[in-house]
Amino acid sequence: MMKNLKYIIPVILGVGLFSCNSKVENKTGDDCGKEIVLSDEKQDFLGITNKDKLSAASKRALEWNDELLHNNDWYFEYQVYDLKGDFAYEEGVVRRDPSAMIKHDGKYYTWYSRSTGESQGFGGDVENEKVFPWDRCDIWYATSADGITWKEEGIAVARGKAGSYDDRSVFTVEIMESDGMYYLCYQTVKNPYNKRVKNQVGLAWSTSPNGPWTKSEEPILSPADNGIWKGDDLQDRFSVEKKGDFDSHKVHDPCIIPYKGKFYLYYKGEQMGEAITFGGRQIRHGVAIADNPKGPYVKSEYNPISNSGHEICVWPYNGGIASLITTDGPERNTVQWSPDGINFEIMGAVKGAPHAIGLNRTADNEKEPTEILRWGLTHEYMNYNYQYIRGFKTKVMRKHTANSDKEAKDK
Repeated sequence: MMKNLKYIIPVILGVGLFSCNSKVENKTGDDCGKEIVLSDEKQDFLGITNKDKLSAASKRALEWNDELLHNNDWYFEYQVYDLKGDFAYEEGVVRRDPSAMIKHDGKYYTWYSRSTGESQGFGGDVENEKVFPWDRCDIWYATSADGITWKEEGIAVARGKAGSYDDRSVFTVEIMESDGMYYLCYQTVKNPYNKRVKNQVGLAWSTSPNGPWTKSEEPILSPADNGIWKGDDLQDRFSVEKKGDFDSHKVHDPCIIPYKGKFYLYYKGEQMGEAITFGGRQIRHGVAIADNPKGPYVKSEYNPISNSGHEICVWPYNGGIASLITTDGPERNTVQWSPDGINFEIMGAVKGAPHAIGLNRTADNEKEPTEILRWGLTHEYMNYNYQYIRGFKTKVMRKHTANSDKEAKDK
């Protein structure tokens, strides 16, 4: 049913749709002068008491798209489970932020951030100690015949030499395959590490998923350079004279998708002087587009392309791009879809999702909207210092059932 749906009216979560007048009265015509038509059937479905006395919430509900409202193909629930082999929890070792999985010569491949030892935070010897679990990481990779038991194969991309843009840490990696070449994009941090440091995005490429990998000499994406810090305290990330663009502080979680003959680099932006909005961090997503996988990447004039989210989780579907928005912002825990890779609409809301999803890129994207989420990789905190990679699986929930019923569709 959703295959031919090209344009939908977005479901707005917690944001007033009627903004022509700040005072909302209980009357059958909204404050913009448009008369609201409420059929008996719609009144019964929405449980509205009086047709002539509509709250702001009831008015928003009347704007919902009927086809989307009754379709649950975008809704899922999930559970996580332990993996075997080298992905079993190992004290003293951090394995986190798994990339998507691809398959080569009968084996699944994934890449991830790996470091060792405890994190000291910014209160210790920042020059010589480890600040975060993702600090002082290299990018490793592992293979598996069945997606359950994994063998760690070693380093794919190491930190750069002293003085390079990636000399402190390389982490949060994603894989892309295009025309027989393999590309890893990832976050980078340069010494010295402080709370105002502006990380960048690097790229490496190879003719084989086993490497060797050639790294870009310069970053392929950097934060916007239009914010102004207030004062010179390098450990104060919230004092600013000007916040700048949504990505004026950091560009995180890069993921490149081949799309419509170009390459779309989706990423998470963090703003200088980041605020808390709608009960979550002020996190938004952006996209940069290139004609060649190696760039140059040009940020879209429409950025930011989300008002919510955290880790990037995107996949092609129905001629457009789908995106799972989690953790932060007014539209968190929604699945969205864009017909052009830039303008996203909410397709469904979910209870939650695994962290740092590593998608199964071997899935049939067109089978169902969330088919690519049927199983994959995630990470979990054993404690603040140590994380490990686990598996997850999801099921589509098309019916509301009592706990004792077995009508949920397990996929």
